[in-house]
Amino acid sequence: MGSLIIENANLFIGVDEEVIADGAVWVSDGIIKFSGAVSDLPAGGENVERYDALGKFVMPGMTESHVHLSYNNSHPQQLNSEPLPVAMLDAVDNARILLGSGFTSAISFGSAQGLDVPLRDAINAGRIPGPRLAASDRDLGSTGSNADGTFGGDSSKKIIADGPWAIRKAIRSLAKRRCDIVKIFLDGEALSEFAPPGVLTYSDEEVAAAVEEAHIRGMRVVTHSRSAAAVKQAVQHGVDVIGHANYLDDEAVDMLEAKRDQIFVCPAIAWEITLLDRGSELGLPRDAMEQRGYQKEVDETISAVKRLRDSKVRVLVGGDYGLNITPHGTNSKDLEYFVDLFGMSTSEALLCATRDGGAAADTSGMVGTLEEGKYADLVIVDGNPLEDIRILQDHSRIVGVMKDGVMHCALMQKNPYIAPDE
Repeated sequence: MGSLIIENANLFIGVDEEVIADGAVWVSDGIIKFSGAVSDLPAGGENVERYDALGKFVMPGMTESHVHLSYNNSHPQQLNSEPLPVAMLDAVDNARILLGSGFTSAISFGSAQGLDVPLRDAINAGRIPGPRLAASDRDLGSTGSNADGTFGGDSSKKIIADGPWAIRKAIRSLAKRRCDIVKIFLDGEALSEFAPPGVLTYSDEEVAAAVEEAHIRGMRVVTHSRSAAAVKQAVQHGVDVIGHANYLDDEAVDMLEAKRDQIFVCPAIAWEITLLDRGSELGLPRDAMEQRGYQKEVDETISAVKRLRDSKVRVLVGGDYGLNITPHGTNSKDLEYFVDLFGMSTSEALLCATRDGGAAADTSGMVGTLEEGKYADLVIVDGNPLEDIRILQDHSRIVGVMKDGVMHCALMQKNPYIAPDE
């Protein structure tokens, strides 16, 4: 790794909205030794290798907070349908693409083939490029839940467990597989014929057992919780990251606000937006999806996020990329949604992706900002995302991605999932 000083940068440290016009970052052995104005660089850097950023934007690496690296960019009914060796090759490619898109950390929200733990280990060993990955395994859900055959899927690729002791046994099996994350379905999906949003698919006793068992064994719990009831259940029992949270009532917002220092919310809005805009490509025309309630879900999510922002609940970017209508590598589209739909400033959206996402991904506090003593995870951008957040979607503008002090510059030369005009 050695030492490197990146200088002459527009530096976004990510603690707040400040940009330092003539900034520098000193990286030594994978750790940030200094970040700030060039004029404040400490002595001792005279013989250190230097990189002239030529005014480019230097920012913390982003966190994809709802990732499915084993999704194979296909129709929802064909996800996770490949033979295991092919699925692993896809996951390796997807990890590379995510890192090359500027995401140096990720939280797994489920891996139907159970690939994320060996994928994480290969990344950590330096065998393949990829983000720091908080790894999960198969989703956990009850009989008749969204995990149980939704989209005509193979239920063997989920864990179906009913009752507190069966759930504890399932979570112990996930701990044995060395998972970081347990993913649980607390309610359903509007496309499901038998598990719609708002119908709780686990009892309070079951959720309490799941969270307690996971936390005892050092794992965190993330949930699929679309309805206010499912959100309140998640908060009540100490879930760590709530996925979706589309429909919130006053009580749910108050509960989230009271736990805003311990809990995170990831709206994962990309699924609903693209389903409405491009669902016809899947045989799911817009009018049918509106009848199913997806436009209402988008409207409710916009309202919910506004209330969360007012309550200073941390909202994270990421969600369900890896379908044919949301291919891997397009994850930065979420920041555009945060600005255009949720009304955030570009700097606020960027803080959601960096500072707040990093806090959710790594509980040790070592990622998400470019502060002294943290891991050297950063992105060099040719352009200013604070002037146009869409720049981060242009892979040609991501000119360097550093993770753990190692610079990667050619990860996006081949992305098989994104057409040239995208």
